[in-house]
Amino acid sequence: MSFIESHLGDARQRRRLITGIRESLRELGLHLSLLNRQVSSRLELKDIDVDCLDLIDRHGPISPSALARSAGLHPATLTGILDRLERGGWVARERDPSDRRAVLVQALRTRNSELYGLYAGMSTSMNQICDGYSDAELQVIADFLTRSAQAGRAAADDLTSG
Repeated sequence: MSFIESHLGDARQRRRLITGIRESLRELGLHLSLLNRQVSSRLELKDIDVDCLDLIDRHGPISPSALARSAGLHPATLTGILDRLERGGWVARERDPSDRRAVLVQALRTRNSELYGLYAGMSTSMNQICDGYSDAELQVIADFLTRSAQAGRAAADDLTSG
């Protein structure tokens, strides 16, 4: 095999790997969406409600306007979501101690066990998968996923603003 043929084979193999990764990410996105839909249904919430609850849990306490930006939602749409989450005992709206005119949304921990229980199967599976990788491999995977999430966020922001 010539040097050129070897490099062509390497390039084809790399394209196949990248295509496989893209397909796997699409498959993962689909199945996580289906899982979230099942969780939402069990909790009698809308899918977007659970997405917002996750954002509040990870970034809260958070202002409604910052949450709307993070979720890519119109503030009026977010008001309805927050009303449902508050009625369900998932979040509380409180005055911002640094600016009494402002409101912050905070996740309430009283129902966390219910939520975490619905994700327990996936969490256990992820722990088992991660156990099969070295720390160095996990660092590469974590970097890839972080950068992929940032790319997804940038693409969503582009569609929102354009």
